[in-house]
Amino acid sequence: MPGSANLNVMIKAARKAGRSLVKDFREVEQLQVSMKGAGDFVSRADLAAEKIIKDELMEARPTYGWLAEEGGAEDGKDPTRRWIVDPLDGTSNFLHGLPHWAISIALEHKGKIVAGVIFDAAKDEMFFAEKGEGAWLNESRLRVSGRSKMIESIFATGVPFGGRVDLPATLQDLARLMPACAGVRRWGAAALDMAYVAAGRYEGFWERGLNAWDLAAGIVILQEAGGFVEPLAEGGDILEDGEVVCANEVIFEKFARMIRGR
Repeated sequence: MPGSANLNVMIKAARKAGRSLVKDFREVEQLQVSMKGAGDFVSRADLAAEKIIKDELMEARPTYGWLAEEGGAEDGKDPTRRWIVDPLDGTSNFLHGLPHWAISIALEHKGKIVAGVIFDAAKDEMFFAEKGEGAWLNESRLRVSGRSKMIESIFATGVPFGGRVDLPATLQDLARLMPACAGVRRWGAAALDMAYVAAGRYEGFWERGLNAWDLAAGIVILQEAGGFVEPLAEGGDILEDGEVVCANEVIFEKFARMIRGR
């Protein structure tokens, strides 16, 4: 499944950064896991991965803009295109030696996400898509789950921590949803949650309090796999609001209505 030159650059950058992160991940368990020592180590790993990605992408496309978790925003000479990057989604998992984290790279063109890559380097799973070209996991075509009953469906979300203000709303969501479904998972990496919906591993996902780099790649991958993706607040903007609800086509309306409290 040949991709565009842009997609090939994105995949190459993700793999190169993934090799660096996997090497660092193997060393996490050898650290004396104090919050400061391990936290500083992971911050360095995160920054190193972002530098690798930025060097690869900007060498290939020097006129594009840039938005990333660590490096912030930079305007490019081409105002219509920018890279949106999270070099390490699932930092807490990485810090604790849990092999569930990913690199997320998206390309935005005129305000729309047109290509996305989510690379789970620990498991060597590369999720990717381009607008109009379908979604893929390594060599296999992706398709959302075909389940049609809520009671048979598994959903994912992020449960706010550290006293975040959106915790009460999420607890209310869970109170409405959990009696009606087969389970809810909280695995701590929003990009992978969206990729898993695209792969049919979850039926749906929702979360508040996210950033554009957490969500951008997942949007196009999920849409190209046949999923429905909307802002949590109807009429909102996913990347600006940092809120999303997504699911397969059959379940989406009922699931979204439940999460929105209607």
